[in-house]
Amino acid sequence: MGTFAGPEEAQEFFESDRFATVNGMRINELTEDGCVCSMDIREDHRNGLGGVMGGVIFTLADFAFAVASNQIWQPTTGQTCSISYLNGVKGSRLLAEARCVKNGRGSCVINVDVRDDLDRHIAQFTGTGYKLPGQGNRPSCGGGRPDPKAFLDKRKA
Repeated sequence: MGTFAGPEEAQEFFESDRFATVNGMRINELTEDGCVCSMDIREDHRNGLGGVMGGVIFTLADFAFAVASNQIWQPTTGQTCSISYLNGVKGSRLLAEARCVKNGRGSCVINVDVRDDLDRHIAQFTGTGYKLPGQGNRPSCGGGRPDPKAFLDKRKA
């Protein structure tokens, strides 16, 4: 079972992500170890050449990464990421599908495929998330990070 009961609960949690919210990013689907997020392209998302700004594409991929990684373990923060831009956007909407490819004790790796609504493959993003110790975490995807304080206390006993 994931951290969030469904996309609505996850969207409510991420409302405080101002940049994603202001840019119209939404959580459409949520699975135990992944998600689909989307956004409509607006005129203010375009660069000087009229194409969609790379930062917009990156932000959507990063948002999907954040949703998926925090669905697996909360709280998780980004540790590293990379993105490859594959094609220009021709459609009017972007979709980012995130899926967990590795869920370790202290980190997870999430791949995010970004496509437009014409099914053009726009970008490939890979992110590594660091699982922070926290209260009330509910791990999924076959594992989770143990509480380091409990581990140290157990060793002292």
